[in-house]
Amino acid sequence: MSATAAATAERFDNHWSYAEEVEVLTFDLNGETFALEAVIVQEILDLLPETAVPGSQPFVASVINFRGKVIPLADLRLAFGMEAAEATIDSRIIVIEIDLQGEQTLVGLRTDKVNEVTTLAKSASEAPPSIGMRWRADYINCLVKRGGEFIILPNLQAIFSSRHDAAGAVS
Repeated sequence: MSATAAATAERFDNHWSYAEEVEVLTFDLNGETFALEAVIVQEILDLLPETAVPGSQPFVASVINFRGKVIPLADLRLAFGMEAAEATIDSRIIVIEIDLQGEQTLVGLRTDKVNEVTTLAKSASEAPPSIGMRWRADYINCLVKRGGEFIILPNLQAIFSSRHDAAGAVS
């Protein structure tokens, strides 16, 4: 097993180590369904005025005012190599709290549409395939089969860490 495959398998096993089910918030990006663990979600917001940050990476090109705090606004579409899209009536911002380099950090995630809070079962999940993916495998914790679709659980640590390393800072 390659080092990358071993790291993916370990990340997949660790994601489910504490429970057979996980409660998630599902949302859409470019026609794909993604999910975040509900425990990290702080709030779901209608779109807010954004302030561009000159010289920042396109993935986190602006900030918003969230309850008097300035927080970065990330566009996961760009992290996954999708084209940027215009906001629609269904577009929302999910505010999450994530541990970045040992510090709890609030981040806004722009989405096309927020769907529901639901429970996903470990038995329906699998590690992302090591080949044939259009996205970086390390950006995905796992895929969960539900009905005829796959729900993608992104690896926010990998996404923000690689972007942080590349840009020098996320915020």
